[in-house]
Amino acid sequence: MPVTADPAWPPLGRTILREQVRDLLLERIVSGVYPPGSRLVETRIAQELGVSQAPVREALRDLEQLRLVVHESFRGCSVRSFSAADLLEAYPVRAALEELAVRFAAERIDDSELERLADQVEAMRRATRDRDPAAEAAADAAFHSTIVSAAHNSVLARQWEQLLPNARTLLSLTLPASPQGDLADRHLPILEALRGHDADGAQAAMRGHLADVAERMRPLTSNPTQEETP
Repeated sequence: MPVTADPAWPPLGRTILREQVRDLLLERIVSGVYPPGSRLVETRIAQELGVSQAPVREALRDLEQLRLVVHESFRGCSVRSFSAADLLEAYPVRAALEELAVRFAAERIDDSELERLADQVEAMRRATRDRDPAAEAAADAAFHSTIVSAAHNSVLARQWEQLLPNARTLLSLTLPASPQGDLADRHLPILEALRGHDADGAQAAMRGHLADVAERMRPLTSNPTQEETP
């Protein structure tokens, strides 16, 4: 069944680039606006965004390459489902990229990026207090995305972006309480090391954080074929 998008999303100008359409569709997929199995009708999306079909078609092709979208003859495009096996396979790659990203970021991060990270930690804290797991997941994802951006390495960023849907799905499954404290507290060692421009410390803090996530992933291995929602 085709999905009717949230009317809160504003129409986009006709000069929009395909990257903007792709990023918007990506956000809708990972946030659950378009759940797995949802049909993505090119004409409807184009009409909603106020653009021609060409940038929408190109954006859907990009998302197909990212393995977010599947295309079937006579049925068009739909949102792909992720299995636990997919997530577990992608996790060590994501972990290696984020350790490298935080090391680069420690050397290159500026004050505005540090302030953004601090704001995202506080957003996690508010979401935990409000018992809002969706807001927790969004703030966590934003924190890691800011670090990748602060690394200022386009090759690393492109590789990490391909794993973003897997990371967001995994995050939604591993948010419950950890021995390392609440979600905000688990990010503080990373932030403090970045404030001190301590590359070794930042990498060690990220490694510890991701090891904690890995520990909370273990229950997934008992049912590796279960499909999860991005």
